[in-house]
Amino acid sequence: MSDSFCGDKMNCQICPKAVDNAIMHASHPRGFHRPAQKCEENLMIFLLKGEILVNSQEYAGTMLRAGEFILQAIGSKLEVLAMTDVECVCYSFNQPELFCEQRYNYIMNEIPAPLIYSPLKIIPELQYFLEGSKNYLSENKICRELLSLKRKELAFILGYYYSDYDLSSLVHPLSQYTNSFQYFVLQNYMRVKTVEELAHMGGYSVTTFRRIFNTIFHEPVYEWMLKRRKEGIMYDLKYTDATISEICYKYGFESLPHFSNFCKKSFGASPRAIRKSSGKE
Repeated sequence: MSDSFCGDKMNCQICPKAVDNAIMHASHPRGFHRPAQKCEENLMIFLLKGEILVNSQEYAGTMLRAGEFILQAIGSKLEVLAMTDVECVCYSFNQPELFCEQRYNYIMNEIPAPLIYSPLKIIPELQYFLEGSKNYLSENKICRELLSLKRKELAFILGYYYSDYDLSSLVHPLSQYTNSFQYFVLQNYMRVKTVEELAHMGGYSVTTFRRIFNTIFHEPVYEWMLKRRKEGIMYDLKYTDATISEICYKYGFESLPHFSNFCKKSFGASPRAIRKSSGKE
């Protein structure tokens, strides 16, 4: 077996080299609704089939149609509603790694941001990439080496086939959010269990962190973290294939009974009942 690629057939979901998949193929029925919430990562949505109504600062009331894509930057608020049955590929990432630093800086400094943001067209070369990738991008885990290659391939396609003006609609929203306190919070709050841990990670005293947080997010940090935790749990139970045990430990619960009690208190139903009501069981 080489260092880069597996030589034996095995389940990649349990391979030690597997990582969380950042390029996901997904299908949703008509009426699927993602309530307005801030993006925890940069998110690109490539729509393969159907129509989605998008509502955000950049794309207020925009109809995203099959053959188009958009980017929503980390920290921006996004709401989507499936107007038909839809099929899409979603790419999430933290750092703006789609372009070389020189190209990124050139677009930032020399190319003005669009006055009106419009979805970009999926050109044939990008369509081939998406169609050719979707069959093995539907799992929660993916081989680390394969994900790295797909990231690089996507970056090449965007950088080679799209103009600087096209890419400005991706670069400028990224720059608006990535150098901010808000960006730090959204990138790191899932990694900690307490407000104190998050404050110390950013090099703040707890008092200073709470004050800055209240100014920017307009609510106390503990309540905000609890709300995000509840939203994440509900989303994972309703819309993902992660097991209840995986969701339990993902959100830092020490045991399934503890997790079940939290759900009953927060949502009025057990994790299994929530999942069953969404048709996942």
